[in-house]
Amino acid sequence: MPKLKIATFNINGVRSRLPSLLTWLAEASPDIVCLQELKAVDSAFPISAINDAGYGAIWHGQSAWNGVAILSKGSDPIESRRGLPGDRADKQSRYIEAAVSGILVGCLYLPNGNPQPGPKFDYKLAWFERLIEYAQYLMDSGHPVLLAGDYNVVPTDEDIYNPRSWRDNALLQPESRECFRRLVAQGWADALRIVHGDDRIYTYWDYVRRHRGKDFGLRIDHLLLSPALASRLANASVDAWVRDLPNASDHGPTWIEISPQKTARKIKTPK
Repeated sequence: MPKLKIATFNINGVRSRLPSLLTWLAEASPDIVCLQELKAVDSAFPISAINDAGYGAIWHGQSAWNGVAILSKGSDPIESRRGLPGDRADKQSRYIEAAVSGILVGCLYLPNGNPQPGPKFDYKLAWFERLIEYAQYLMDSGHPVLLAGDYNVVPTDEDIYNPRSWRDNALLQPESRECFRRLVAQGWADALRIVHGDDRIYTYWDYVRRHRGKDFGLRIDHLLLSPALASRLANASVDAWVRDLPNASDHGPTWIEISPQKTARKIKTPK
């Protein structure tokens, strides 16, 4: 059986970036895709074009902001949850979950939190706490689970080209990093770090000062694997070339390959 390729991609507007999304789907041919920041209501999601590309989908949209979706090649994902539990008053579209190819896939768009301090940063941390609690429930299930998306957290200074000018940003705050550390400490495998060790690898390059051309990037898109899935991790990387397409998102698709059964593999061990 072939490996399963699963990607996460903050599309930064699914309608305006649809041509680059379709180009990448045709070129990379991922089996499962988690999209974030759709910036479209449910009725405006381009399902016809995605179906024509060979994918089924579920999505949870929101006008102008947020929005998440899961795509599956040749089939419709089986939705298992819409919205993160823990706050019924929260109406922001930031989490969707589905069973696909024997894996429970959680697609998330964690709040940015800027400016901080302030209510937006408080919301970010509160949302993170809800994620940590729910992730423990998923971990305890023992099922193969993937939590993929834009976490809006730079875990360490090694995950950014130069932290000095970003010190006041919510993505680098000690509280944000501690939440991410606590989440991973539940037993989740950080796929890019498992495969690439201490090597610099980025998933986001902003639009200013030619940062993409200089590879001045950040690692904020993460794929976290439960032990039942991590044992099958075969590869992980970033399709940075998508960032260079016309009218591209400021993120690159970040992906993993999963073996059909447990196989031994050599990995780079972070120092």
